[in-house]
Amino acid sequence: MKFAHTVKQKTKIAALLFGVMACTILIRFLEDKSIKSMNNAFISLYNDRLIPATDLFYLAENLYAKRYILEAFIEHQPKKESEHELLQRLVKHDANINSLLQKYEKTFLTQQEKTYLAELKAKLKENKTIEDRIIAAETTQANGATKSLFETTGLDSFNSINSKLAELTQLQTKVGEELMKDSKYLVSGSKLYSGIQFALAIVIGILIVSIIFASNVVKTTNQKFNLN
Repeated sequence: MKFAHTVKQKTKIAALLFGVMACTILIRFLEDKSIKSMNNAFISLYNDRLIPATDLFYLAENLYAKRYILEAFIEHQPKKESEHELLQRLVKHDANINSLLQKYEKTFLTQQEKTYLAELKAKLKENKTIEDRIIAAETTQANGATKSLFETTGLDSFNSINSKLAELTQLQTKVGEELMKDSKYLVSGSKLYSGIQFALAIVIGILIVSIIFASNVVKTTNQKFNLN
């Protein structure tokens, strides 16, 4: 009976140890998954938020440069540069803007960002048409008429593009904050897993002590039985 009781106790302890081992493996798997997700979140924060936000800033710089070039061309009488030279300078900035847009499109975009981007591209295309009208008008109309076109239609187009860029930048910040929240959640999950692992380590220690204590009891009982 004593032997059967001992075997039963050891079986219980073995089952508990197996359960602890299974929990440890599961927690390790979840922790690795959490670390991987955290790493992906930080990579996305850099590649899909920080870099694109910088690109939007450079896009705005090119837009302001185009506006300054066109304004200077209209104001200077007589002209310091030909229409061909003006177009070459504008084309250079257009190429920079298109390159930045293509780079931006390759990043991860939310549905709202895709909508804003499509609207921005449409406004840039519209602005290019307005620029062509202003340049063409400068060669056929009086300077006052061209300046008026630049300061009304041209300015409205510029402000519209600038407004859309601001919306995209704000959206970048908003999505970035959401990624940071996700990262904080993952960090708290990792802390929880570490706490559970620590608790399991204590349980394993207690079980080991119990096994040693039970073995000593059995050994002492057997010695007394043999003496009798």
